[in-house]
Amino acid sequence: MKRGRGGPIAWIFLGLLAAAAAYLGGLAWFAQTIPRGPDPDAQAVADGIVVLTGGPLRLGEGLRLLAAGNGKKLLVSGVYRGVEVQELLRIARQSPDPVECCVELGYAADSTHGNAQETSAWMAREGFGSLVLVTANYHMRRSLLEFGRALPDARIVPHPVFPEGFRIEAWWRWPGTFALVQGEYHKYLAALARPLLPLGGGDAPELGPGELP
Repeated sequence: MKRGRGGPIAWIFLGLLAAAAAYLGGLAWFAQTIPRGPDPDAQAVADGIVVLTGGPLRLGEGLRLLAAGNGKKLLVSGVYRGVEVQELLRIARQSPDPVECCVELGYAADSTHGNAQETSAWMAREGFGSLVLVTANYHMRRSLLEFGRALPDARIVPHPVFPEGFRIEAWWRWPGTFALVQGEYHKYLAALARPLLPLGGGDAPELGPGELP
């Protein structure tokens, strides 16, 4: 008597099991690639500095880099309409001098994909060939993906910041961090698939623990 190979239900179960294993493995890989702390060997120096909006921590670090001479100009990409340099400087608790003259606000972007497109246009206008990219650590991998597509010939220096409420160590134990990592992983997968979609698509603004729009 021949042993049966299982019916359709068994194959569906095995398929779902394989898909779940692939998903969980990908999620674990993604979480492992999130920077845990500053890279002591990184040189955050380039023609321009680009901050992706999402909280005062990002802006404060971008302004610090600009004041230190790590870039010639700073673009804050994805600013809400009506927000001016003085207000952003106040939020970041920085004195207007000497950086206010070298800060440009970008109002066109409402997603990471839009940030990359806005930055590409800014880099072309300024004649820049390199940039320091400032965003949250959990958002950096997707940002590099989008910016690499929009600026294939530019040198992009990642410079993540580390929101205090984002607990990357043992991230699965913290509901807020787990939800943020999982959501960012889903957005990363969507960004990977975007070139395969007929009309493309955007994504949501990036906000993390303790971060403000």
